[in-house]
Amino acid sequence: MDIQFTEEQELLRSSVQRLLRDQYDFDARRKIVASEEGLGRRQWDEFAELGLLAAPFSEAVGGFGGGPLSTMIIMHEFGRHLVVEPFVETVVVAGSLIERAGSDAQKQAYIADIIVGSKLWALAWTEKTSRFDLATVTTTAHRDGDDYLLSGEKTAVIAAPWADYLIVSARTSGHRHDRGGVSLFVVDRRAANLDLQSFKTIDGRRAAEISLRGVRGELLGREGEGVAALEACRNRAIGALCAEAVGAIGELNDATLDYSKTRKQFGVTIGSFQVLQHRMVDMFIAHQEALSLMQHLSLSLNDDEASLSRLASGAKSKIGYAGKFVADQAVQLHGGMGMTDELNVGHYFKRISSINIQFGDPAYHVLRYAQLDAVA
Repeated sequence: MDIQFTEEQELLRSSVQRLLRDQYDFDARRKIVASEEGLGRRQWDEFAELGLLAAPFSEAVGGFGGGPLSTMIIMHEFGRHLVVEPFVETVVVAGSLIERAGSDAQKQAYIADIIVGSKLWALAWTEKTSRFDLATVTTTAHRDGDDYLLSGEKTAVIAAPWADYLIVSARTSGHRHDRGGVSLFVVDRRAANLDLQSFKTIDGRRAAEISLRGVRGELLGREGEGVAALEACRNRAIGALCAEAVGAIGELNDATLDYSKTRKQFGVTIGSFQVLQHRMVDMFIAHQEALSLMQHLSLSLNDDEASLSRLASGAKSKIGYAGKFVADQAVQLHGGMGMTDELNVGHYFKRISSINIQFGDPAYHVLRYAQLDAVA
């Protein structure tokens, strides 16, 4: 598959490429990750100024109406440059949930701040026993006047230390595994009785363990319908993560090919060894297959067909395995320097590893694909 971009989409892609090439090289990225906050506020403001934070939203809420294809274009370039800022968490995940499930007042209050870059968001849905199941929720919410009081624990919440607001899944009825009874709530990250323990992830980002003890939250969407909203959101998040992974895979292929043309053993470049040529061909094929799946999924995300979740799981698993294969080969072909902090190859390896476990690892999505295929 080869998408023919419109003039506006080509302009978006070239604008992102130029911005990242000029201001987000590997050394700049390392400085951001090593900073106390671990986040480039100036870069985030530039993303907003360029319109990247508005691109996926519909025009009805103040966006540019680019949808999943604009997200794919942006995330593919972000993957090539290892961008750490929480575009997926704030724009794709939280923004999608607010736009689809929020009231008119919530859309007006929250999306405008996302678009101008003044507020960051994170989704707190994972729990210690939930693994990748959106419906396994033990955090509870009880009505208290116009709001709710939330109590429970959330684990490995990506971007939470940076966030101004959290979207928290909590159970308003039913048992811990019931699909019904899960609701979504907007919570101020600095609210009383909310304890946040932050930590660095292997790919240089920030995440947190969160404890809620009667924390006040605002209902987002209809009570008890949170799982359906999260499933639709997960498909879009998978599309964005797949695009990022494909960008990273492409960079690893280019870096490995360039290295093979300069590194010498036994008086000749290692790229002249037939066995290594075969490996690099396999890496190229894996990238092309992943690229085609990424485009197919992104084109399908606007349709919201019943088969979309199956396609998303298929893409997540296939691209996940392709990413792991290419990352493994790139590290091996670079030898001992492949995992040094000074070389970008190891950082791509770590980012691909992290992408693989966000919203479900490849093994989980293979099983989910088989289950959805059986009932199709």
